Amino acid sequence: MEQNEALEEQIQEARQLVNMSTKIVVLTGAGISTDSGIPDFRGPNGVWTKNPEAEKASNIHYYVESPDIRKKNWELRASGDLWPNVTPNIGHNALASLGSRLHLLITQNVDGLHQMAGTPIEKMVEIHGNTRNVTCLTCDYEAPMEEALERVRGGEEDPDCPVCKGLLKSATISFGQSLVAEDLMKAQDSIQECDLLLAVGTSLTVSPINQVVPLAHSLSIPILIINGEKTEYEALATLVLHADISSTLQKICE
Repeated sequence: MEQNEALEEQIQEARQLVNMSTKIVVLTGAGISTDSGIPDFRGPNGVWTKNPEAEKASNIHYYVESPDIRKKNWELRASGDLWPNVTPNIGHNALASLGSRLHLLITQNVDGLHQMAGTPIEKMVEIHGNTRNVTCLTCDYEAPMEEALERVRGGEEDPDCPVCKGLLKSATISFGQSLVAEDLMKAQDSIQECDLLLAVGTSLTVSPINQVVPLAHSLSIPILIINGEKTEYEALATLVLHADISSTLQKICE
């Protein structure tokens, strides 16, 4: 009972922080999408925790060097079993409800659920890209992902670029690839302009985007962390909630 009361007090404190803020920067990680049926990566039941081999598909060096990894990846995407029928959850909806108070949403996720929930794309930075498109690793070809998946369903196990015959992959930033410099700059600039940093569902272990937390702290900007597990930089936070992410966001944002 005392633990529940303490959590409710923290939620009320978090709600006050959000209500007092007019330029909120949000950083989200895989934890916000687990209630939508998308498993996280590093949690106790994470994809890479249970199957370290699965991480290889997200490493550009393995992806480029192994036709087998590419074929399995394309087969999984084309089957629809990767993220079957996923929809935004109440956490995504709660962040979208911030409306004009949302200064920028920086997401490490590639699932597109924030956009589906109604967060405008112009108020977002997809720091790790997205799965909506496919790109060529050699030229500047880019197209909707579905075009490549139709080719896979038609019998092409490892579809190549129709322009230069280079390797195709989803428009995500894999390990070993450089992040988009403009996105990093936009994220850093947003911290300079915000009055609250809300970090949600992220372990804050992935560099360099996790550096927005110490940056906010150095500028004396309040930091609110919400996650199911312990995260990095909690010592810098104004308030930390270890709680259910979706329902907590609903309580403090809407």
